[in-house]
Amino acid sequence: MKSTTKTLAFDRKNLSDEILLELYESLIMPRRIEEKMLILLRQGRISKWFSGWGQEAISIGVVNALQADEFILPMHRNLGIFTGRNMPLEKLFAQFQGKLSGFTKGRDRSFHFGSIAHHVVGMISHLGPQLALADGIALADKLSSEKKVTVVFSGDGASSEGDFHEGLNVAAVWKLPVIFVIEHNGYGLSTPSTEQFAFKHFTDKGLGYGMESMQIQGNNILEVYSTIMDLAEDIRQNPRPVLVEAMTFRMRGHEEASGTKYVPKQLMEDWAKLDPVENYEQYLVETGVLDKKTKSLIDGRVKSAINEGLEIAFAEKEITPDLEIELADVYAPYSQLVISPPKDGTTSDKRLVDAISDGLKQSMEKFPNLILMGQDIGEYGGVFKITDGFKAKFGADRVRNTPLCESAIIGVALGLSIKGYKAMVEMQFADFVSVGFNQIVNNLAKIHYRWGQQADVVIRMPTGAGMAAGPFHSQSNEAWFFHTPGLKIVYPSNPYDAKGLLNAALEDPNPYLYFEHKGMYRSISSLIPDDYYTVEIGKAALVKEGTQVSVITYGMGVHWATKTMEELGISADILDLRSLLPWDKEAVKKSVKKNGKVIFLQEDCITGGIGAEICAWISEYCFELLDAPVMREGSLDTPVPFAPALEKQFLPVERFKEKLLALLEY
Repeated sequence: MKSTTKTLAFDRKNLSDEILLELYESLIMPRRIEEKMLILLRQGRISKWFSGWGQEAISIGVVNALQADEFILPMHRNLGIFTGRNMPLEKLFAQFQGKLSGFTKGRDRSFHFGSIAHHVVGMISHLGPQLALADGIALADKLSSEKKVTVVFSGDGASSEGDFHEGLNVAAVWKLPVIFVIEHNGYGLSTPSTEQFAFKHFTDKGLGYGMESMQIQGNNILEVYSTIMDLAEDIRQNPRPVLVEAMTFRMRGHEEASGTKYVPKQLMEDWAKLDPVENYEQYLVETGVLDKKTKSLIDGRVKSAINEGLEIAFAEKEITPDLEIELADVYAPYSQLVISPPKDGTTSDKRLVDAISDGLKQSMEKFPNLILMGQDIGEYGGVFKITDGFKAKFGADRVRNTPLCESAIIGVALGLSIKGYKAMVEMQFADFVSVGFNQIVNNLAKIHYRWGQQADVVIRMPTGAGMAAGPFHSQSNEAWFFHTPGLKIVYPSNPYDAKGLLNAALEDPNPYLYFEHKGMYRSISSLIPDDYYTVEIGKAALVKEGTQVSVITYGMGVHWATKTMEELGISADILDLRSLLPWDKEAVKKSVKKNGKVIFLQEDCITGGIGAEICAWISEYCFELLDAPVMREGSLDTPVPFAPALEKQFLPVERFKEKLLALLEY
């Protein structure tokens, strides 16, 4: 990337000498830390370092231009955001060293953390998803009528990700007060911009989303500071997204081990002349703002603060693992208080679809900070009409139609949670969640364990086969998420549980996947309370009690098992798990102990399903209680076929009968 200027033209405008010097001290802090860290890296006292050398003016200009309570979402090269928000250096250095007093208690490295106290939300390694979190934070500000702006960073390399497109598009459609700062430094690790995209400047890209775009010289701290300050003030009064392309260059490797041999020598030399620290310092000296005495005082303060912080961090002992603490921190602290319906309350006959709608409606009334998002959930009421009439009752701000961008909307939901909102996201079909998979397993699931931020998000998942809908509208994909610590998963089999589990999930500040079988929407009904109530999370329900065998199942499996027992005249425990994560080990063991024979039934494909884990657990912890091998049955290990005859063969009902009879013969 050829340098566009040979010198930096500083314009102080009406800035006082005091502000100019404050910017200088703020600017040299990350540079001096980098100098120290490179020494420590060579000494083996830190394990890795991502350098922002040569790009410091962008971070420092931005962080100083914003109000202290406005959120910033930085990336690898934005050390200045963290120091500019006056994070305690000893805590920051402890973070780099993996010490307990760091922001992630040793669980993550470098800048993969946030601090609500400092209004900073750090990155995950996947980069692009953070743009959607910024959208969610900005949406919360807009809904609360707070005149705030959110700034999110992206490199030119990360702009190739689909999340970049989704983040910009949602912000533009919803007119969210977000400044997207693109640090155009020429390389994504070693891949030059010319191999990342075909356009020349990001200012062209912003226009395609219907948002304003501008380009600034990222190495000129005064240009960055003044531009962002003016822009932020304007956006606070007139909320909208703006893309700012900051032209700069990375003077060191993507991380130190990768080096810079792939960069042409002349290019490095040209950009070295535009060093943001050296040029600004020279400008201050030439204009008489910075003299030797002042420079010495500032240098002394910065170096002293760094050395003191390092001394404290290095003095801290290495972490002594505490198993109880590690397990406890996977989820945000929450103790469910089960709400039972009034004994004298009224009941109504409701189908599963009505029960879900009823619970969602009552939760909207109970929690004014609950926001619903999904494709076609507004006037249309969703493809299954769960939210029919919701927009008229609760308003367009709380019942939000979304573009077709599952990843961004899940990210927006997390951003809302960061600002204290609750969010429900409806997947039009559970199959489509694959597009938002990364946000769920790497952002929602891990954020509390990493830095203590709750993810108050429920994702509703219309799931299941039996309607001849083919491979992309019929999958049972709960096992995709069952393996991920930090998530909670519920799957009701009847209207009562459907309402109670949904209400319970929406109360809990932890992330939930709520599976609802499309085949049960209008095929089953029962009398359920009209009042608000909840069902205990993690507690299975004994649907039928018998003495010959224990059938452990969930969802549609409950109905298949019930019908099979009636047809074959078998006395069986039918245990409906209801909660898949966490699942009720005590109830499973109790049933196994009573009957000695157990079979697990699931609609999901047999290999790698939830049944495999639970059957393995039974074999390990209930072996002495068994009178026969633990068995399981599920759907074929094929995609879900379209033709009804093929789909019937795919589903496990007939194979379950055969295996059940074989089990009883032991």
